[in-house]
Amino acid sequence: MVLGPPSSAIYIQNVNPNVSANQPRTPTLISLHPVALFSILDHYLRRTDSQHRVIGTLLGTRNPDTGEVQIKSSFAVLHSETSEQVAVDMEYHRNMFELSGRGGGREGIVGWYSTGSNLNTYSALIQNFYSQETAPHPAIHIALNTGVEEGEQPGVKAYISSPVGVHPKPENCVFVPVPCEFRFRESERSGLDLLLSPSTPPTQLSSLSSTLTSLSTSLDSVLSYVQSVLKGEKKGDAAVGRYLMDVFGAVDGGSGKEGDGFRDGLQDTLMISYLANLVRSQAEVSARLALTTAA
Repeated sequence: MVLGPPSSAIYIQNVNPNVSANQPRTPTLISLHPVALFSILDHYLRRTDSQHRVIGTLLGTRNPDTGEVQIKSSFAVLHSETSEQVAVDMEYHRNMFELSGRGGGREGIVGWYSTGSNLNTYSALIQNFYSQETAPHPAIHIALNTGVEEGEQPGVKAYISSPVGVHPKPENCVFVPVPCEFRFRESERSGLDLLLSPSTPPTQLSSLSSTLTSLSTSLDSVLSYVQSVLKGEKKGDAAVGRYLMDVFGAVDGGSGKEGDGFRDGLQDTLMISYLANLVRSQAEVSARLALTTAA
């Protein structure tokens, strides 16, 4: 529970004083996507030495039927915090949210994040501001504990706030925990497994070897299935047959010659790789020239 006002003024102002008092249902589950989590970690790693914690805005979607809130992305917000006062650049927050909308994003503001596990008076004031930004929905607060401090375990916790007192003040509230889970799409699994693996990242050769081994296993499985169908041991699936015809049609390129499609695809891949390396070399040369000119 947060008690007592700070000793000096806080540079946060109410931008929406006429919000509705009718609050929708309380969120029952917070789903945190990898992009938002890694963005918070990146912001923490780029902090200055004088910053004990960093804060930012959470973007996502709400499901009014189930009460689930999905946090899909986030962006940093400039702020400075001392024992006497906290200053938050809310103009920067609004400009960044406007830019995210121009980029085609459909996510709205669902709350804010901070690193560390210290929920103090300043946290309550910032929570009050975001509650007005997300009104009539309650603002979500994600507290990411990095485990840097001695005796603290890394982890993610989600909160909403509830006012305290007959005539509650912004700095007087209690943070109520909400269940939080980590959610990702199947297409993101390989990247997450690589990041979470304690071993060294695989080299290009080992990665190619693993891919070829997986491909060989898949081909053996397909060959076994086709032979079983031809021998009458299994009933053939028309959809699988059409899919195999499309695959082998792509391999021969429609020319009737085996390997033409594969060779053409390999040439396209090599050309893309060459152009990518050429662009990267040009970018490195330009960066070095810029550094030389600045010096």
